Amino acid sequence: MTNALPDAFQDLIPNNHCWGCGNLNEGGLQLKSRWSTPGESSTASWSPRPVHMAGPKDMLNGGIISTLLDCHGVCTAIAHAYHVEGREIGEGDQIWYATGTLNVRFRKPTPIDGPVTLTATVESSTEKRTNLRLSIESGGIETATAEVIAVRVPGNWVAG
Repeated sequence: MTNALPDAFQDLIPNNHCWGCGNLNEGGLQLKSRWSTPGESSTASWSPRPVHMAGPKDMLNGGIISTLLDCHGVCTAIAHAYHVEGREIGEGDQIWYATGTLNVRFRKPTPIDGPVTLTATVESSTEKRTNLRLSIESGGIETATAEVIAVRVPGNWVAG
């Protein structure tokens, strides 16, 4: 019996070169998101490195936090759209979303000395827009929250 994790959304999305979440961007953050409740909520764990520090060397940079929340939200919107259409991620015509809005609230400094956990919940969706609520935790403490509005863009928006 295997305890293998299901494939991450980012590994199934074709032509994903994003710096935050693209599996085709070796120099990027390589975020990996998975369903916790299929079609409704997702989670990701990511481990910072010293290069991701803020001014204080023991804290995670706010731009990195924002990027993680943004990418986790948009990839969850993409996965949700495939789910709603009854398709596996990457199957058939490509589905792409872009960030319409990203509203981040920093609640506490995020330590850099251990992994962070991201969660995303689909609040509502239409054919062209998905609203998500997100959070990031470090050591079980919520350090930032976000609201993302992901907007569907044409499937050929990203070139291979």
